[in-house]
Amino acid sequence: MVFRPARFQPSFGRVLTVVVSAVAIAALGGFLLTGDVDGLLRYGALPLLLIAVVWALFWAPELRVEEHAVTVRNVLRTHFVPWNAIQRIDTRFSLTLYTADGKIDVWAAPAPSRYTVPSMTEHDARRVAESARAAGGSIRPGDSLTSASGAAAHVIRLHWELLRDEGALDAAPPHPVRVQWHYGTAALLAVLTAAAISGLLL
Repeated sequence: MVFRPARFQPSFGRVLTVVVSAVAIAALGGFLLTGDVDGLLRYGALPLLLIAVVWALFWAPELRVEEHAVTVRNVLRTHFVPWNAIQRIDTRFSLTLYTADGKIDVWAAPAPSRYTVPSMTEHDARRVAESARAAGGSIRPGDSLTSASGAAAHVIRLHWELLRDEGALDAAPPHPVRVQWHYGTAALLAVLTAAAISGLLL
């Protein structure tokens, strides 16, 4: 079976980032158009902070499902998760990967809204991966293939189940999850927060 890499990013989050950024840039442009240099210096950091926060929360998160590992980029950290490190895949609140090193919440695959439950059908339960089904064949709303968490979980489960059935997950001791901190993002948010607070207090 040929493995096809998959990439997931929250589409609504990207739309929200564009809209919020446009409003924030318009606010900065207002200071420039009116020649309000003092206002720009005092309050200009606020729109920039808003853009940075929305980008970090809603644009940057990403999930990449690749042949040798699952990469989870969240707000301040990126987790590189080898397949044999995954112990369980859950979608109760959002897509969550459970490993020996702890659980990893996937920001790029949020839980569905409460309106997903009435739209689920018996066909949905038949289409999902075997490990997604509870006793009696039922599935959680977060496992619905029409939801962000369910679509991403389905891709991961299919390959994870294939490796499990082939014995590949037990062929070697679990590899550790590697974590990369986003120091640049943290520094940017800290500097803009400090600048915004300073402008408000001056």
